[in-house]
Amino acid sequence: MRIEAAELRILELPLKFRFETSFGVQTKRTILLLRLFGEGLEGLGEGVMERLPLYREETVAGARYLLEEVFLPRVLGRDLPNPEALREALAPFRGNPMAKAVLEMAFFDLWAKALGRPLWQVLGGVRQAVEVGVSLGIQPTVEDTLKVVERHLEEGYRRIKLKIKPGWDYEVLKAVREAFPEATLTADANSAYSLADLARLKRLDELWLDYLEQPLAYDDLLDHAKLQRELATPICLDESLTGAEKARKAIELGAGRVFNVKPARLGGHGESLRVHALAQSAGIPLWMGGMLEAGVGRAHNLHLATLPGFTKPGDVSSASRYWEEDLIEEALEAKDGLMPVPEGVGIGVHLKLPFVERVTLWQRYMSAS
Repeated sequence: MRIEAAELRILELPLKFRFETSFGVQTKRTILLLRLFGEGLEGLGEGVMERLPLYREETVAGARYLLEEVFLPRVLGRDLPNPEALREALAPFRGNPMAKAVLEMAFFDLWAKALGRPLWQVLGGVRQAVEVGVSLGIQPTVEDTLKVVERHLEEGYRRIKLKIKPGWDYEVLKAVREAFPEATLTADANSAYSLADLARLKRLDELWLDYLEQPLAYDDLLDHAKLQRELATPICLDESLTGAEKARKAIELGAGRVFNVKPARLGGHGESLRVHALAQSAGIPLWMGGMLEAGVGRAHNLHLATLPGFTKPGDVSSASRYWEEDLIEEALEAKDGLMPVPEGVGIGVHLKLPFVERVTLWQRYMSAS
């Protein structure tokens, strides 16, 4: 597969709602969008890094520079037989998994199209629809939280995840558990706590959460292992898992009993497959996380979530929850808690180019010399 050209864009999409986490409030998303061209085909990749290094260290500006000045010039004009060859081409550059993932996932789409197969089959998926839940931001009041939880349960979502932070945790989770005793309920702290909060976190054991996601520091494994020994509630690791090596260490330490897989955080599908294999060997259940992706990133996540190790409902909920208009022609919508995987070769979606043009802030087209 010869990569003949690439188009890199920065887009901005407004969210339909105010999304609050322990990081702050988000009302829009800045998106890196990559189109790769080769042999008459097009592969699509979407970045999830933010303008500021709040979730992890990477930023839109840094990823744009690496893709435009380093990664794309390294592969344009080259004949890469498979995604592993692309991984080897980028191997000299340390870190920056989110920037690498934009290119790697676009290449996976291109490669699957060249094979004439849907991406889920290429990755080794076993189903054509995936269970989904929702991730709900911090609401103004407990009453508002109960209303939004009720609405999403009525819509059929199979897991409710609530964002929490110190001062907004036990009481709101207790109210939701009492109102909806049969709901699969989880909490996501986004690294807002420390071991000094042990007593506060141990109270959550009363609420029968399916898991507590990333309570401690974004780059920590050791303290999570200490905390897990104190909690009955399973800890789910998110920000701390940046690749298969970190996953291996997390398993050895006992730092968590559930893994949140985000291919863009891990560096793409290839590294996600390695994490999937490790988790399966250790009996660690997986679920597909979300980073407020638009249609391209959401489609990639859906294809990966068809692998057998993804046994818990993920965050890949209906696109219409987030956007008045998406970047793609296809409607990615869940029904009764199931999200069908887009049909067709590759990731199975097509850009809505007139709309993409309207929301583009910057773009560059690059071709092989």
